[in-house]
Amino acid sequence: MNDITKTDTLIVGGGQAGIAMSEHLTRHGVPHQVLERDRIAERWRTARWDSLVANGPAWHDRFPGMEFPDMAPDGFVPKEQVAAYFEAYARKFEVPVRTGVEVTRVTANRGRPGFTVETSRGRIEAQRVVAATGAFQTPVIPAIAPQDPRLTQLHTADYRNPEQLPEGAVLVVGAGSSGTQVAAELNRAGRRVYLSVGPHHRPPRSYRGRDFCWWLGVLGEWDNEVRQPGSEHVTIAVTGARGGYTIDFRRLAHEGVTLVGRTDAFEAGVARFAPDLRANLDAGDANYLALLDGADAYVERNGLDLPPEPEARVIPSDPDCVTQPLAELDLAEAGISTIIWATGFSQDYGWLEVDAFDSDGRPDHQRGVSSEPGVYFLGLPWLSRRGSSFIWGVWHDAKHIADHIAKMRGYLAHYDAAELAQSAPADDETIPHAAPRPQRVS
Repeated sequence: MNDITKTDTLIVGGGQAGIAMSEHLTRHGVPHQVLERDRIAERWRTARWDSLVANGPAWHDRFPGMEFPDMAPDGFVPKEQVAAYFEAYARKFEVPVRTGVEVTRVTANRGRPGFTVETSRGRIEAQRVVAATGAFQTPVIPAIAPQDPRLTQLHTADYRNPEQLPEGAVLVVGAGSSGTQVAAELNRAGRRVYLSVGPHHRPPRSYRGRDFCWWLGVLGEWDNEVRQPGSEHVTIAVTGARGGYTIDFRRLAHEGVTLVGRTDAFEAGVARFAPDLRANLDAGDANYLALLDGADAYVERNGLDLPPEPEARVIPSDPDCVTQPLAELDLAEAGISTIIWATGFSQDYGWLEVDAFDSDGRPDHQRGVSSEPGVYFLGLPWLSRRGSSFIWGVWHDAKHIADHIAKMRGYLAHYDAAELAQSAPADDETIPHAAPRPQRVS
């Protein structure tokens, strides 16, 4: 990489966030480079289970500049096709991405503008740095995980399929989209499954003939800029698997999965659960029904010809595991050989040694513009709004950041041009334009 030593803006990460950022910078004529330590959209290939599909329909979970090929608009795209989509998008928009290059350190220059970037292929000087590595960086397995060599324990990032696991029952901890989908898959494969359910939202997959992504759009929910108080640790349970269906934990229990409350501790081979299972299910149901209420009101207010769906409001009866919830479970007696942790990810910005973090080590930013001038964050949930965690939301967040970068470059270019004009030796010599069109670094 010795042929690239300077660039205006360096984008770290070649997934959906980095690709979107490049597109918008190109539209502004901002020279930039994208560095990706693996392949484009690598996590879609290697940090997901085999049967994963996108949780939103193909018409929704994409960038505006290109549709998914060979997919029905209401279909759910398999993970390999999602990765291929971003590779094709990068080719279409001529994204200057370098793969196999890892950024190891970024520091702010002193006495001169910009940043020094250390990589596995040499040093780069950049005026701006966009951290586009996203939120799914380091799988989190809580400290309560039992230290028992007889158990196989893995994060959903390392789960691939039921055949991968040893014989025996499985405890899945976490009931967001990942944990719920994995638990359902294992149950269909004939495994005995226990699913630990914490606070969650569970929208309908579709209602009155429209996908929930559409309902959240027309109801303005995707544009919510602030989370509701108390919802910081609430996950969303939704799936596009098997053509897409509404997740209902009571129905899942009637199909054979044993529901338990939030996992609190492991002691001497016994898992202990909080007495919150019914409360978590009831809160999830309330969230579900509230969206149906909002949809019904929207239909009536706008006179839409969408057929009523009263059966969507039918909540299944409580299974035994809800009426008589387990407070604890002896793992050996239950035949549990595997624990799958669906407990999310943490962010890893150890390579970014700049003053862009709060006292808790979290990115300090406003809509991705950090407290360190010239440093930007992209690809984080709630970066600007609820929709930031979706593919299309990343694209719109990237546009805002690119606009900010172009605006800042305009300010800097103004006085640079003025100083050049004042030092011009003759009136008839050409004076550079105040904002010359940047050339792409290739």
